[in-house]
Amino acid sequence: MADPLGPNSTGPGESDDRIIQTDLRNEMSRSYLEYAMSVIVGRALPDSRDGLKPVHRRILYAMYELGLTSDRPYRKCARVVGEVLGKFHPHGDTAVYDALVRMAQDFSMQMPLIDGHGNFGSVDNDPPAAMRYTESRLQSLTTDSLLEDIESETVDFADNFDGSVQEPTVLPARIPQLLLNGSSGIAVGMATNIPPHNLVELIDGLMALISNPELEEIDLMNIIKGPDFPTGGQILGRSGIKETYLSGRGSITMRGVAEIETIENPGRPDRDAVIITELPYQTNKAGLIERIADMVNDKKLEGIADIRDESDRDGMRIVVELRRDSYPQVVLNNLFKLTPLQTNFSANMLALVNGEPVILSLRKMLQVFLDFRVETIEKRTKYLLKKAESRDHILLGLLLALDQLDEIISLIRSASDSTTAKNKLQELHGLTDIQSDAILQMQLRRLTALEADKIRLEHEDLVKKITDLKDILNKKERVFEITKIELNEIKEKYNTQRRTEILDLGGGLEDIDLIANERSVVLLTETGYLKRMPVNEFEATSRGTRGKAGTRSQGEEEVKKFISCNDHDSLLLFSDRGISYALPAYRVPQCSRTAKGTPIVQLLPIPREEAITSLLSVSSFDDENYLLMLTRGGYIKRTPLSAFSKIRANGLIAIGLEDGDALTWVRLAESGDSVLIGSKNGMTIHFRLNDSELRPLGRSARGVKSMNLKSGDSLVSMDVLSTELADHVDKSEEDELHSESSESEGPWVLVASASGLGKRVPMTQFRLQKRAGMGLRAIKFRKDGDELVGLRVLGKGEELLLVSERGVIVRTSADKISQQSRAATGVRIQKLDNGDKLSEVVLVPPEQINDDDENQSSSTKESINTDPTSKN
Repeated sequence: MADPLGPNSTGPGESDDRIIQTDLRNEMSRSYLEYAMSVIVGRALPDSRDGLKPVHRRILYAMYELGLTSDRPYRKCARVVGEVLGKFHPHGDTAVYDALVRMAQDFSMQMPLIDGHGNFGSVDNDPPAAMRYTESRLQSLTTDSLLEDIESETVDFADNFDGSVQEPTVLPARIPQLLLNGSSGIAVGMATNIPPHNLVELIDGLMALISNPELEEIDLMNIIKGPDFPTGGQILGRSGIKETYLSGRGSITMRGVAEIETIENPGRPDRDAVIITELPYQTNKAGLIERIADMVNDKKLEGIADIRDESDRDGMRIVVELRRDSYPQVVLNNLFKLTPLQTNFSANMLALVNGEPVILSLRKMLQVFLDFRVETIEKRTKYLLKKAESRDHILLGLLLALDQLDEIISLIRSASDSTTAKNKLQELHGLTDIQSDAILQMQLRRLTALEADKIRLEHEDLVKKITDLKDILNKKERVFEITKIELNEIKEKYNTQRRTEILDLGGGLEDIDLIANERSVVLLTETGYLKRMPVNEFEATSRGTRGKAGTRSQGEEEVKKFISCNDHDSLLLFSDRGISYALPAYRVPQCSRTAKGTPIVQLLPIPREEAITSLLSVSSFDDENYLLMLTRGGYIKRTPLSAFSKIRANGLIAIGLEDGDALTWVRLAESGDSVLIGSKNGMTIHFRLNDSELRPLGRSARGVKSMNLKSGDSLVSMDVLSTELADHVDKSEEDELHSESSESEGPWVLVASASGLGKRVPMTQFRLQKRAGMGLRAIKFRKDGDELVGLRVLGKGEELLLVSERGVIVRTSADKISQQSRAATGVRIQKLDNGDKLSEVVLVPPEQINDDDENQSSSTKESINTDPTSKN
């Protein structure tokens, strides 16, 4: 019976020589390490010298061997791929063709190495045509800068995978190809991602490094300004570039080029549109458009009406048409924030140096290339020297033969065969084997006098050439000079302009960049709820109308504070304990008129025992502005606004208070302005804010007395007048009497009482006085129990928001309110329900212009400074 295990099986206790006992852990470790090194060295990482991976190097060399130079006809890519597979790269044809295609794409490489003919893909991520349809040849740059000296023994050759032919281990690059076109690849446990650069800048940087080997990295970065991507675009800021060049790793923020234009639509109103003309490197155009469309459909992007691709052979043009009610700059900022229109390039400059992966800085990368180029030139010089000496050796033999021509001819004629003649030449005339062969092969026509002169001239030229080549090998500066000459030749032939613009700004978009700078009103209720509403929620009405509810009509929801602002402003909140808090206006949740709002304790860490007594909107914290603070006890002080530019989350002390006192009013002011303060009983005082009346004090100071009040009276309001207006009202009593009997052209003071009565009083009737006086009467009350609730300085064309304790809001024009004297009782400015009272009067800020961020910031500042009548 046959052995079931086969004739070669072994029985129990016997051993088989074919089985090698080994530890599985060691075998796995060794095998994986070999695989990892194979991927790192042989597939995924570029060589730091020529900047190529093996597959790219093999493709270019195979095309060179096929004679596919830039002056020869195109050949099918399938022919090239077959040559590469059969001779050098035993992998899949797809991998080879994909590598070939990328080297022909002008949107993937800064300067393509292959000249492709046919469909090689697009920036829309369209795939290339099959290799049987496309054709290719080498670019002239490839031949001039990568393959020029390959036959001059400049680089080492090694056997291919089967030993049948040899391939170069590196190409004799004349330019830093690794930086020119960049590289990306994922190995085992490491990856590389090197951005492309501008050829002219790289050559200038190399020349500077040759001229000054001790060149600092910073000086080098002034020459090589940053990556230059083939798709153009913009780089935001230089910090990422600097980090990448110094350490070899960094994040570079890229942004597409987009502008806001007005699109003319025949028969329809014109619309604004965002026009995108350049994309960040490696951004898929079709994918970007699809992403924008999806975000619009999901309501994540607002303000977009239509998107279309109008790109053609003349260039890229993506049109994002906007709705008429949108803010173009805000939409554009959202496109940058939420779509690949702005993205980061994570640079990792990892390459092989002497066969080992090394992270290289910019200077180190250029130095490695420069050392390789010096080595290449020296090898080429040695090859040329050997070739020249070999030729000169032959010429010396020929010249000897010409000098002894008759004797040489006689010797050759007497010899029985060529071998005998060769031996006799060597014995009798001291010629070498090579020289003897050359003499025997010399044609009879070379025995003429003219040909003999040519040999002598060639010998003299070769002697000079040999001397020059030896001088190059002996002097390093000659090698550097040759390097610079060759670099200059390439620079002049392939001079290219920078495509990517580097902007001196940061790449991050803050939340404020995504918010339109609209006019809003902010309400704070007695129960501590804060909310924001657009000003256009309240249409302008006639004087004396009831208005709209600005909050819930519940008794406990009385409005405590009410201001107008722009959404880009900072809100400063001041508590009765003299503590200041800061909050961006746009972070106050926007609500409907009847919504309750958000508890202020959810927005700011305000202790329960503190109450917010004043709200203020500020656009910028500069040294020219002051905060004017007035306490319930009548103490006043001014402190530079810049002292409040950095308010901690838990607040900052704004004023020192005595026991029982509380901070109640805060306004913006400038040096030289004046302040108008009103009391509940209708008394007002007007004095200058200069160093003689009220010098600046620190945050912890208490302040000085503002007004002398009668028993039972208290302060209720404060407003600030600009320096120009304060000068205007500094008049005599005769001027004051004259102004009471004539119609003033402004400015005025709006005086409003709790019963909804108000009037415009010419500002000239409030003369300047000394601080801490009794003041002047501003209004005569019609009935007992009425009291003054607000003073506001008005200019012509101003709009007012009147708010009652129950949150009913009226928006009206100040010009509709009658002008009266200080002694008059006023007219009805708001119709109030039974039990309701007028509590606050604020000015509507001027309209903002949202063309761009700079205009937004400047116009926001104007919301405080351009109106000469108010500092609120």
